[in-house]
Amino acid sequence: MKYTVSIEIALPRERVAQLLADPAHLPNWLRGLVLHEPLSGVHGQVGTKSRVVMQTGQQKFEGTETITRREPADLRGIPHESVVHFDREIVGEGMWSVARDRLTEAGPETTLWVSENEYRFSGLLMRLVGLLMPGAFRKQSRQHMEDFKAFAEQGKDVREAKG
Repeated sequence: MKYTVSIEIALPRERVAQLLADPAHLPNWLRGLVLHEPLSGVHGQVGTKSRVVMQTGQQKFEGTETITRREPADLRGIPHESVVHFDREIVGEGMWSVARDRLTEAGPETTLWVSENEYRFSGLLMRLVGLLMPGAFRKQSRQHMEDFKAFAEQGKDVREAKG
C-alpha cells in the first residue's frame, strides 16, 4: 500500500526541519508515542536505529526505526533551491514501512511538507488489516502532520489535548 499526504506549515523550511529532526519534540506532536529510544547511532542521523512503541486505543505497536536518508545532513543555511529529505524505515511484527519526507520552500515563511508512505504486511492478520483499513493509515499520517503543524506554529502539545 502506498499513499502521499502533504501540508503547508507557516514557518521557514529551516525551522520546520530543525523541529522535525529534534527527538525532544516528538512527544509534543506524535500522537500515540509511548517510547522512542535510540538503540545505536545519533538520533536523526543516517543509520541510527531506534526502538519505537506506539499505541492507538488498545492496539500497541513496537518496531525498529532506521534513518535511511537525511539531506542535507547539516540543517543550518539550507540553500534556497534545496529540498530537505528525511527518510526512515520501520520494521515490526507483520509490518514494514517507509516514510520519505520532503520539505520544500513554498514561500519565504512557508514550508510544504510532502510525505510518501509505503507499507507491506506479512501474516494473515496484518494482511487483513492492510486490506480492510487502508484509509486508517492515511488518516493517521494526516493527523500526525496536522499535530506537528499545530505544535510548530502555535506550540500546541498533543498530550494536553483530549481525545
